[in-house]
Formats: sequence, structure tokens, C-alpha cells
Amino acid sequence: MDPTWIRPRLQWAIRLVRQVGRQLRQAWTQSDGPVPMEWKDEGRRHPVTRLDRVVEETIVRHILEKDPKAQVLTEESGILGPAHSKARWILDPIDGTSNFIHGFPHFAISLALEYKGHVVLGVVYDPIKRECFWAGTGIGAFLNGRSIRVSSVRSLNEALLGTGFTYHIYEHMDRTLQILRGFLYTAMGVRRAGAAALDLCYVAAGRLDGFWEEHLSPWDVAAGILILQEAGGRWTDFALQPTSIYDGELLASNGLIHDQMGEVIRWALSLKE
Repeated sequence: MDPTWIRPRLQWAIRLVRQVGRQLRQAWTQSDGPVPMEWKDEGRRHPVTRLDRVVEETIVRHILEKDPKAQVLTEESGILGPAHSKARWILDPIDGTSNFIHGFPHFAISLALEYKGHVVLGVVYDPIKRECFWAGTGIGAFLNGRSIRVSSVRSLNEALLGTGFTYHIYEHMDRTLQILRGFLYTAMGVRRAGAAALDLCYVAAGRLDGFWEEHLSPWDVAAGILILQEAGGRWTDFALQPTSIYDGELLASNGLIHDQMGEVIRWALSLKE
């Protein structure tokens, strides 16, 4: 993909996400106690807030005004815009909604552009820490304008890993705990912070060495995966095979410990209870 085509779109996306992120930060810091929420499902597992919808509506409006031929895929509204388009913007208005609701300062706006089936730019903005991660195909990965690279950790027992749990964890508890147990035995440490987009950016920036999660949605990972890739990282499914942002299963790392992580998952899932 031609970087000269990507750069102006990336710069526009960065400005948009930062602008909306400032508004989100102001609204969050001015809230008195937990942010009011409601449930998206009868099982009361998927929370959503008014600000999720406000952020989504604002960004979608700007996208469709700028690029009316593009399609938009969002967490709250699904697919918007033309039925057939070469360009698809993928948006998570607040990745880490549960954190956001409870005043836990770890959440982000995630925006990516997929063109002809390939993610070509991604922006992840943490409005509380004021950290903006971004990348474009062939351009590199950056944090607030500074180039970032994955870590140089080569051994899993020296690695700090991130993970996440699906809202439907109760239906996958045994498998989830088997894999988690495997990494607790073999890694230096495991963190579950609750925002996959930021976890992937942290791997890209060398703050984490690897990440795994299942049952992800494309808006959770589209931007973060490109940022990781441009920072020198690797991503596959749990079996170390090529995957996509739509497959839901993701193993991501600095590349140096990737095969070791895959072996731990294979070993953990082979154990009998």
C-alpha cells in the first residue's frame, strides 16, 4: 500500500480520535462516582454507557462526512454506510468499558481503516494517560510521535504477558483456566488489564512481551494488530497459523517468544482434568 495514500488519512484519524478523546476525558473526570450504564444483553454481561454511544456517533458522523463511500463497522451499531465498499473503518468507541464504568483509568478509543481486506492504518488513544499509539502500513508504529519497537525478551520465563477474558467466560471456563495455568507456570508474570487494544499496543511498545485472548471482535484488535505488526511483532492463532481480525482467536508477541507461547497453549490444552 502506498504510504502517500495512507499518511493523510492516518493524520486525519489521529486528529479526530484525539479530539474526541479529550471530550471523553473531560466527561469521565467530571463524573461523580461510577458512570451510569445499562446492559446490551439479557444475560447482563455486556455493559454500555451513554458515552460509548456519544463517542461512536461523533466519530461515525465525521467519517461519513469525510468519506461517504466508506463503510463503518462499530461495536455498538454494527455495519453502517454502503453495502459494498473497498474501505471499511473499524471503531471501538471505548475499549475497556467495564474499566471506564468503575473509574479504573485504563481504556481507549480504537480506530482502524481496512482497505480491500487489509488493515492499513490504526490509532489507539488512551485519553487518561494521553497516549496516542498509531501506525500505517509501511510507515512504522509510534507513540505520541516517537517510534516504538517490540521488546528483545527471548525467553518465556523472563516475559511479562497480557491476556483478557470474554464476557462469556462462564461457558469457556475450563479452557480459559487451562491456558492461564500454563502461562502462570512458565512466564515471569501475567496481567489482565481489560482493554485488548491497549494490550496489543503495550506489546508493540515493549511494555508487554506477549498477549493472548479468545472470542475477540474485529473492533477489539484491528488497530492494535497493525500497530504491533509495524513495531516488529508477530500475530497468529493459537496453533501458530495465519489468522485475521475476524477470527476471534489471537496470539500476539514480540516474535521472539511466539513459538514458546504456542507450545504452552498446545501443552495446556492437552492436559486432562
